[in-house]
Amino acid sequence: MLQSIQMVGSKYKLKMKNKTAILFLTIALIALLLGMFFGVLSGFQYLVPEFIKETLPFNSLRPLHVTSVISWIILSSSGGIYFYISHSFHLFSKKLVKIHFAIFLFTGVFIYGCYFFGIKGGREYLEFPPLLILPILIGWFLFGINYFKTVFQKPYQWPVYYCMWGTGIVFMTYHLCEAYFWLMPSFRQNYIKDLAVQWKAGGSFVGSWNMLVYGTALFLMSKISQDNSIGTKKESFFFYFLGLINLMFGWAHHVYIIPTAPWIRYFAYAISMTEWIILFHIIYKWKNSLSENSKSNHFLSYKFLVLADYWIFLNLILALLFSIPAINLFTHGTLITVAHSMGTTIGINTTILLASILYIIAKINPDFDCKSRQLQIGFSIFKVSFFVFWISLLLAGIKKSHWMYFTKDISFAEMQVSLYGYYCMFLFSGIGIFIGLCLIIIPLINELKKGYFTKLN
Repeated sequence: MLQSIQMVGSKYKLKMKNKTAILFLTIALIALLLGMFFGVLSGFQYLVPEFIKETLPFNSLRPLHVTSVISWIILSSSGGIYFYISHSFHLFSKKLVKIHFAIFLFTGVFIYGCYFFGIKGGREYLEFPPLLILPILIGWFLFGINYFKTVFQKPYQWPVYYCMWGTGIVFMTYHLCEAYFWLMPSFRQNYIKDLAVQWKAGGSFVGSWNMLVYGTALFLMSKISQDNSIGTKKESFFFYFLGLINLMFGWAHHVYIIPTAPWIRYFAYAISMTEWIILFHIIYKWKNSLSENSKSNHFLSYKFLVLADYWIFLNLILALLFSIPAINLFTHGTLITVAHSMGTTIGINTTILLASILYIIAKINPDFDCKSRQLQIGFSIFKVSFFVFWISLLLAGIKKSHWMYFTKDISFAEMQVSLYGYYCMFLFSGIGIFIGLCLIIIPLINELKKGYFTKLN
């Protein structure tokens, strides 16, 4: 028995300095699978409204799906950051990492329980009872203390991704607080103010996790190419400051319908998509400069980063179009907005974070086969299915918009029946995404589990 443990342990050559980071990544992957599963169930309810309606109605499935996907992004970003800084610095406190993980895990389980029993009370993205935001904020506060106490060991000449991670943590904490301003009577009793601040908080909430994800993308590009200058180039820091401006002001393109000051709308329109243009340019240049050996050594991480670049391009075109107020009028409240959201969450964020986890696994176990047939089949199914999924949302959204503004004497029920074919396309491509991700994620979870339970030298 001892000999077998030593033989397995010899595969894991990298000394694990923070094993709790592996727990973050493992639970993150489980959350992604749950998010896709709840999404598929929601798709069934589009086709068969009575499907499990008594057990899990759509108004419970949707927050389960949204919460799971947000949890995937937050947990995988956090786990990756903990892993990366643990191998560049002496981590300030491993105990705080464990407390952070425990808080997020138990709060998450409690939130799932609330949704299953129909207990809510919150708002968009955060529909759980408001009191549950308190342990989440404590977790972010502990994350911030640990992060800054760790990286300030070397307070000068930070690569850009350290700045992005730190900014994401600080702004995430603030905007989670802002999302609950509606609890104060001075906001709740003023509809315009309440709605504007709610959308601002939601948009900046996404901008904050983008800082964590895009910082991870730049870190990966630096390490895969073995070119540390990527993190210190003026272009990368320009991208960071552009992202910071987007985080603080880009939310305003969501509130064209609210009578806010005109300059806010114009400014948001001018800067809302520039961040993606720069990120697309950085990844495109990196991809073309990468050696064949680097591509081979990090095969699937490279493939996911390239796929993220394609989705940045496609989502950029879509977002530029419906950021125009005249077009936004027709797309708002349709599945076109959902297509944009899915393109960002799955097409960009998820592909970058899967690339990060694959990179980490390769560091834990250099013998991991990132070119296995199962992983490549899963990648292909995921890539094709998600494109079909995205197109189905666009087509359904266009048809609904046409019904809303240009069609008379056709009821909502008749319009929904006319969308049946698109909903079938939406459902079956969603099942394809789920299958593709299962083929990728299950081996990754098994590999992380081995890395966590194996006694390392």
